[in-house]
Amino acid sequence: MAEGLLDRVKNLVGGRRERQPMTPKLLAQLRRQLQDCAAGTGGEVSARNRAARLGETYLGLDDAGRHEFLRRIALDFGPEPAKVDAAHRAYQTAVGTPGQWDAEADLRAALRSSRIRILTQFNALPQGVKFLVDLRTDLLRCLDKDEELAVLDRELESRLTAWFDVGFLELRRITWHSPAALLEKLIQYEAVHEIRSWNDLRNRLDSDRRLYAFFHPRMPEEPLIFVEVALTNELSGNIQALLDEHAPVFDPARADTAIFYSISNTQAGLRGVSFGNFLLKRVIDDLKRDFPQLKTFATLSPLSQFAAWLKRSPAALAGLGLTLAQLQSGEWAQDKAAARRLRDPLERLAARYLYTVRQNGRPYDPVARFHLGNGARIERIDFLADTSAKGFKQSCGLMVNYLYDPEEIEQNVEAFVGEDRIAATAAIRRLAKSQ
Repeated sequence: MAEGLLDRVKNLVGGRRERQPMTPKLLAQLRRQLQDCAAGTGGEVSARNRAARLGETYLGLDDAGRHEFLRRIALDFGPEPAKVDAAHRAYQTAVGTPGQWDAEADLRAALRSSRIRILTQFNALPQGVKFLVDLRTDLLRCLDKDEELAVLDRELESRLTAWFDVGFLELRRITWHSPAALLEKLIQYEAVHEIRSWNDLRNRLDSDRRLYAFFHPRMPEEPLIFVEVALTNELSGNIQALLDEHAPVFDPARADTAIFYSISNTQAGLRGVSFGNFLLKRVIDDLKRDFPQLKTFATLSPLSQFAAWLKRSPAALAGLGLTLAQLQSGEWAQDKAAARRLRDPLERLAARYLYTVRQNGRPYDPVARFHLGNGARIERIDFLADTSAKGFKQSCGLMVNYLYDPEEIEQNVEAFVGEDRIAATAAIRRLAKSQ
């Protein structure tokens, strides 16, 4: 019976779902299921059965039904105020006595909600951890319009952070000979530079390239985050050239530079669970082991919110002679005279955007926040480095190199986190301050 239910849940996770609205009958059934899971009676087999049935109920609901499901967990299964109050008073009375530590344990137990007991039962199921990650994806969408779900999100994020601790993750290199299902997921999950075809993917996995991903043992075929690397003999400044399928394969034995040109988080439900910095450090160590001649580790990164910032800063556009829409169209790049005229002012604006513009006290650009927070420095602005439609739309064709110097990473992290100081070359600092 249990295995049949588990198979049905697995099929639902895989996409074969019958979605239905939340009816009064279904709501009554859901309440009973949640109460049974919260009670936690019986042994392991009973717990697996309960979790499987609850998972099947959830996956069979439409979006509104799932929202109501999440509300019931959030609002009906929190700590009991009377028990918390009694435990807190007992703890206050016991402070300074031999019973203090027992009273502290009782207070922690009173504060522990039944939500955790419900959620952790899915751990026993095949696909159970993936189910919870996907459930949080739904939760984050609902949270935008229902703030009462925040308490459930905090608890689930805390659990996922513990379960996805970097110590549990496995770093794997993915090659053209990896399972086809895994390669298809790379195409699906690539978030920076679209993989246009199987030939494109094969080019990214050639002998002068590397692709690494983190995996969790309970999600062995689901990459959590992956990074694409090109082995070169120069600091790359054009993504189209770097991804050219017809360019000759570079001899990796001659490489002295590793360019990280794409980093993609794959699981929306793991938002707030950070392991990208550990990925880069592990990849650098792996590359240094395989290619000891490598001296430079850098990115070729988008300025993902540059155009959005320009839209909010009309004064910054005033001296360019073009509207934002014209800049984003990219037509000006076909006119060599216009490109020469715009190069210096656009690079100055980009340096200012990266080095001085803040949002809530942190760099405005999310990619900059990631790399600077992991110890990189802003190395160089690259003009017309991404001439794709997406490149012009988000950053007017500009990209940036962040450089990871293994000898400076830790001090850069400390300066950024502790002093809000951004590591950048003198050229970048001058550009940012020039008018």
